Amino acid sequence: MRGMGITTELQNLGDAQLCREITAHLEHAFSDRKGDWRVSIRGSRAAETWDLRVEGPHGFERSYTLSAAAGEHMPAAIRTLVLKLVPPM
Repeated sequence: MRGMGITTELQNLGDAQLCREITAHLEHAFSDRKGDWRVSIRGSRAAETWDLRVEGPHGFERSYTLSAAAGEHMPAAIRTLVLKLVPPM
């Protein structure tokens, strides 16, 4: 049995379907990882950037700014970026 847990927190992204797709992509990205993980994405109506924060086991923390202009608001792009931020399994 795997010891995986992911919590996603998505705020001010403006689209319920997009939030569901992002959550599904993140759940898939962490499906083989052990430990408890938390990913939060906070949007802003005033800016075209979103703040991404990933927290994990052993005090792991990373932050990144997602840019709409660079296509980083798409679920697959978010998944790819998160996998680059977390340590290899």
